[in-house]
Amino acid sequence: DAIRENIKTGKFIKLKGVPIYDTYSRETSITSIKGIKAGVDRRVKRMDNYQGQKRVELHAHTQMSEMDSVMSVSDYVNTAKRWGHSAIAITDHGVVQSFPDAAHELKPDDSLKIIYGVEAYLVDDLTGIVQNDKGQDFTGEFVVFDLETTGIGAYSNEIIEIGAVKIANGVITETFSTFINPGRPIPYNIQKLTGINDTMVEDAPVIKQVLPAFLEFCGNAVLVAHNASFDTGFINQKAKDLCIHTDFTVVDTVAMARALLPELKKYKLDTVAKALGVPLENHHRAVDDAGATAEIFIRLLKRLDSKGIYTLADLNKSGRPDEETIRKLPSYHAVILAKNETGRVNLYRLVSESHLKYFNRRPKLPKSLFMQYREGLLIGSACEAGELYRAILEERPEEETDRLVKFYDYLEIQPLGNNAFMLRDNNRFPHIQDNNDLMEINRKIVSLGEEYNKPVVATCDVHFLNAEDEVYRRIIMSGKGFADADNQAPLYYRTTEEMLEEFQYLGSKKAEEIVITNTNLIADMIEYIDPCSPRKCPPEIENSDEDLRNICYNRARAIYGDKLPPVVVERLERELTSIISNGYAVMYIIAQKLVWKSNEDGYLVGSRGSVGSSFVATMAGITEVNPLSAHYYCPECHYYDFDSEEVKAYAGSSACDMPDKKCPECGHILEKDGHDIPFETFLGFKGDKEPDIDLNFSSEYQSNAHDYTEVIFGAGHTFRAGTVGTLADKTAYGYVKKYYEEHEEVKRRAEIERIAVGCTGVRRSTGQHPGGIVVLPMGEEIYTFTPVQHPANDMSTKIITTHFDYHKIDANLLKLDILGHQDPTMIRMLEDLTGIDASKIRMDDKKVLSLFESTKALGIEPEDISGCTLGCLGLPEFGTQFVHGMLIEAKPKNFSDLVRISGLSHGTNVWLDNAQYFIANGDCTLSTAICTRDDIMTYLIRMGVENERSFKIMESVRKGKGLTSDMEKDMRACNVPEWYIESCKRIKYMFPKAHAAAYVMMAMRVAYFKVYYPLAYYAAFFSIRATSFNYELMCLGRERLEYFMADYQKRKNELSDKEKDTYEDMRIVQEMYARGFEFVPLDLYKAKANRFQITGGKLMPSFATIDGLGGKAAEMIEDEAGKGKFLSREDFKNRCKVSEKVIEAMADMGIMGDMPHSNQMSLMDFLAV
Repeated sequence: DAIRENIKTGKFIKLKGVPIYDTYSRETSITSIKGIKAGVDRRVKRMDNYQGQKRVELHAHTQMSEMDSVMSVSDYVNTAKRWGHSAIAITDHGVVQSFPDAAHELKPDDSLKIIYGVEAYLVDDLTGIVQNDKGQDFTGEFVVFDLETTGIGAYSNEIIEIGAVKIANGVITETFSTFINPGRPIPYNIQKLTGINDTMVEDAPVIKQVLPAFLEFCGNAVLVAHNASFDTGFINQKAKDLCIHTDFTVVDTVAMARALLPELKKYKLDTVAKALGVPLENHHRAVDDAGATAEIFIRLLKRLDSKGIYTLADLNKSGRPDEETIRKLPSYHAVILAKNETGRVNLYRLVSESHLKYFNRRPKLPKSLFMQYREGLLIGSACEAGELYRAILEERPEEETDRLVKFYDYLEIQPLGNNAFMLRDNNRFPHIQDNNDLMEINRKIVSLGEEYNKPVVATCDVHFLNAEDEVYRRIIMSGKGFADADNQAPLYYRTTEEMLEEFQYLGSKKAEEIVITNTNLIADMIEYIDPCSPRKCPPEIENSDEDLRNICYNRARAIYGDKLPPVVVERLERELTSIISNGYAVMYIIAQKLVWKSNEDGYLVGSRGSVGSSFVATMAGITEVNPLSAHYYCPECHYYDFDSEEVKAYAGSSACDMPDKKCPECGHILEKDGHDIPFETFLGFKGDKEPDIDLNFSSEYQSNAHDYTEVIFGAGHTFRAGTVGTLADKTAYGYVKKYYEEHEEVKRRAEIERIAVGCTGVRRSTGQHPGGIVVLPMGEEIYTFTPVQHPANDMSTKIITTHFDYHKIDANLLKLDILGHQDPTMIRMLEDLTGIDASKIRMDDKKVLSLFESTKALGIEPEDISGCTLGCLGLPEFGTQFVHGMLIEAKPKNFSDLVRISGLSHGTNVWLDNAQYFIANGDCTLSTAICTRDDIMTYLIRMGVENERSFKIMESVRKGKGLTSDMEKDMRACNVPEWYIESCKRIKYMFPKAHAAAYVMMAMRVAYFKVYYPLAYYAAFFSIRATSFNYELMCLGRERLEYFMADYQKRKNELSDKEKDTYEDMRIVQEMYARGFEFVPLDLYKAKANRFQITGGKLMPSFATIDGLGGKAAEMIEDEAGKGKFLSREDFKNRCKVSEKVIEAMADMGIMGDMPHSNQMSLMDFLAV
């Protein structure tokens, strides 16, 4: 046992054996094990041993930064605690999904402060189209110009060409064009881009001569340029160098085009020129670009005139970026930290808006929105992708830098290695030649902090915990296609000493200030915050307590009469007291409203889970499962029988199994009800276990049910339950394996698995729970609990989900499970086809029950259907080979037996190597084996185990946690047999009896139609449940079908998943043929898109059964056929958008009839007429 304890993940062991090379796996393994003992973890973990106050990390990414960071929030938080850091920040890219997990890592006595923030994608929407407006209108003079330069920075580069065009009253009046000798060689990449070389400028005038002439040409005109900040930045800087004052009004045609041409995706000069029909030759030559920009400007002026915009002030006002424009604007990184509760809520609002309104490849955040909700927030300048760093790197004017520094609360610098990629990219960063250039940028930021009294902090921009963990990020970046993935920056979590050493080039005093003093200064500005309101906020519905009580008693009296049976009153009162006192009545009322609405609209609702254990749920109409013990009652005179010896004989069983009986008082046939399910399975003996009411709505009605929740709670108070999808084990393994194969490196499987573990858990996408609805109470704001977004950031959907995975907030907000299921959909179709009310179908029909032991009720023999001995093919929950094997072994005789089998089949390790073994061994029978979780609790109570203890044992077993030694001791003390204890220990998951009963009721209804209304059954099954029905394989006769079935059987070990599904559908078709039913050929003008039809005692398949024809195409064919005849195959193809290949297949199957290929008649066609 001691050794077994150490053989688990995270433990170390020592093995003694013989190493051998395995020729199959091509790896060395250890065989002939002679000894094994516990090992010692000798890995050396890094520590922050700095004596004195330690640094605070203010910029770190967890695995929630999409396919970017590989650091788990758990490792990050626990490392910070181990290092003795006082605080850490979490700043994922655009999201905050790691916050709840971070908070869960803190124990009550932990002193670590978690700073909750985000690295936002900031968009500057505050800069207008016009800069320095002086009241001009469009009748004045404008100079449209363009520059070519030796590089991007106005400080360290020179102008080599100016081209300009003067416009007055919308007409070109003058031009200006000249080369300029830069006094230095023109870089090769600039020569390639512009076509301008040193020879072309060697005799040209210098800037000292050209600039005054250009400024004289401009006069008082408004300057116009495409991406004007670049061109005017050079003009202003060179004028400043020559001590010339400039004060121009400037118009940017990029911003103009964004406002007036919103249909464009990009706004480069050539793109805009093409959109407006402006010719552009010799792009990247100033004279040509200026001419094209002038023509663009003139055409945009005409559009402004048509909109009644005549002044620059009006242009600025009308050109304020809208949501669509902001989505197209460039974004810069900025770190936003929540200082307090107000800031946290505002942060969640900003994250929500950035996802809901401004998402375009990433969630963009306009500065105007940030300014609106800035209270309680701090904003930092972030990394090299931040606008301040970029402004310095690109040598933008001082005025621009001044504006940016004033916007931020603190400035940020990072280790040189973080930006070393610039040294390797001489094309983009020709002026960054060595580390000294990177140091100079950091020095500039530090000096700006001193000048403007802004704290400067040193951060790591953490993406992995330890330096060696870069391999995980390298592999993920490689998998995403990054060419420089193998050159990972050292983005690891550094100690105080490591950071002090990194910034020694600033001087030891300044290094201490930015690494320790200022990071702690920022941390001290921030309060301890809970990332999600700790309050539990269930929704409120007025009078829900009283309404639930009234609904239940009214229904009970309608069934049992005004003088209710004591057992009914006792059960109702016990449940209602528990439900109401714990505040759960509103959950019942919500479910009641949803179910009643669905029933009113003609759709049955199936219950899931253990809600059927609640008699209140039954009386409220939430579930059909009656959990009382088996009993009779008279619908006419309200006679009831709960206590006769005849009834008591069915204790623990379902009333369906009792014999029919006439009412002794009025002679009417008695109703039979009750499945004997304890309420405590649902809410526990103290009634404080939160109810989980799961409901199966028809899949085609589910969206209506979702919409109805908004009617109940009001618009803006219901949200889909969000999910977060992360990199799974197998996918991560594939990434690692592919990486090393591409790099031609051989790694042992164990090493690949080890590295794959480091890649798992990284966020890939977001989604939504298939039926989960999160309800926000009236008067609450969703941002108190979570941000919100679209699932998978799909901007085309109106669906809004919680940003946090719903599991993270299920203790705060109510989640309704409004699931879609095929059974209610199939029942509705069967009711429509037959006129039979499915709710009235008996659960004890002998012919129907016989389907679970033979095929006789179908009028066929096993040899007619490939040897299948049962008639329950295609019945929900009972149609699989696994369940067939259980049915054959267990030989069910009644409804109760089917409930037990349903419980066994839906559990994990409940039948195989468990009940199956103990039944075969003679330890128990089907009726005494553990089949559902309820069985454990009721059996233990009957054996003398204390009630609450029995409940806890049941909960432990059904969750797969097994039995503790104390539990086993208590069970043995009450003479529980050893086989029963062993059975409990083997179970991994158990189904509730109420759920099993609900499933069997649905199955029995479908089975009834299969026996008595076979064509309706097959029509409904093929329309709704068949997943891979194929017209060509299945509808052209039994002989053809069985030929393909034989082929599939020969290849059964090689079949694809789709072929396996097709074979299962074939079996149902074979059964239909065996019963004497056939298909009629698919009629182009009568067939439906997705529904089979009964016509002349046969079935007509749907268009969707044609292989290669999608659902939308099938609907298109039905729609177009309803509009009129198709003239030809060509007409059919054009109207229905169907591929030529599918049309040919349809023709080969005879579906197209004698339809001509083309609309044109040939001479021979004419003569034939």
